[in-house]
Amino acid sequence: MVKRSKGFLSKSRKFLTKKPRERGLPGVSRFLQEFEVGDKVYIDVEPAVRNAMPHRRYQGKTGVITGKRGRAYLVDVKVGSKVKHLIIHPVHLKPVGINGDS
Repeated sequence: MVKRSKGFLSKSRKFLTKKPRERGLPGVSRFLQEFEVGDKVYIDVEPAVRNAMPHRRYQGKTGVITGKRGRAYLVDVKVGSKVKHLIIHPVHLKPVGINGDS
């Protein structure tokens, strides 16, 4: 038997699919978002952009910005009892607002 592939994007067909009216790249403002250290962010993967894309297990998680690496940000996400350190492009992040909007 052939061994099944379990790559980075396996089981992600639905996760990486956009609805017809949402297709294409997001606006320029999503790419140029600025965050400060200590800001809370919501991880929302943008399927049209592959660079610095987080793994699908982090989709929908909330994290804290701890630094910057080039254009990408260092985000600490708590998963169970551990804290994971992720490098994520700003197009995959959304600010968590004070008034509850995400």
